[in-house]
Amino acid sequence: MEYDFPAKKVKPGSFEAGLLERLAPERLPHHLAVIMDGNGRWAAKRGLPRVEGHRRGAQSVRELVENCRRVGIKVLTIYAFSVENWKRPQKEIESLMRMLSEFIHKEVPTLVENGIVFRPYGRWRELAEKTVADLEYAIEKTAEGESMLFQVALNYGGRTEIIDACRKLAAECAEGRIDAGEIGEEDVRRNLYSPDVPDPDLLIRTSGEQRVSNFLLWEIAYTELHITPIYWPDFRLRHLLEALIDYQQRERRFGGLNGGE
Repeated sequence: MEYDFPAKKVKPGSFEAGLLERLAPERLPHHLAVIMDGNGRWAAKRGLPRVEGHRRGAQSVRELVENCRRVGIKVLTIYAFSVENWKRPQKEIESLMRMLSEFIHKEVPTLVENGIVFRPYGRWRELAEKTVADLEYAIEKTAEGESMLFQVALNYGGRTEIIDACRKLAAECAEGRIDAGEIGEEDVRRNLYSPDVPDPDLLIRTSGEQRVSNFLLWEIAYTELHITPIYWPDFRLRHLLEALIDYQQRERRFGGLNGGE
């Protein structure tokens, strides 16, 4: 299969071209999740302020979205701002929110052009009024897209998501709409932030850290993990392709026995 990459990105005979030849389009993950880690360390190694690491990381996000669409990923979820991130210095938080607004207004036309739906994921309505308005603008403008769903976890925590689902279920029980003794996995799932989206098949984490950091705790029960030492600002097409090829070489079991094991 030939992938629709511009020549400046994938030249014939290049390392990336070789990786693309190894990629099996019929075995791509439907849903890819990414923990974008290492912006601060990338900046520190270069004697730059942390905000420059975040700014360079935003460029990596743009490339990731483009590359996922071109390869054929249907759902991409990135971890942009956690509930724990409020502990960071106020100036850094303000810079992150400004960059988010800049990203939205700069990238929404491209998302629309490429049929990509934008969806914030988490307690994003608790963010500043202007930020919420920008996110609602992006949701509205991209709603008709059909090529890929791009979810951005904002003011998000995996435990918080489960707590919110439990609160909704408790309200249903109190209203007599469901019996507490009948609650099952599907009842929890339909009360998560994106109940219509299948669980991630693959989770990529950059910077070499080997933990999930409170990200999609319910959804990644059987997700394959790929850890790369690359700091997020340096994450490029070759690193995405390496992760996808690594995924395709695995045998997913979902907790069941296979091959007599």
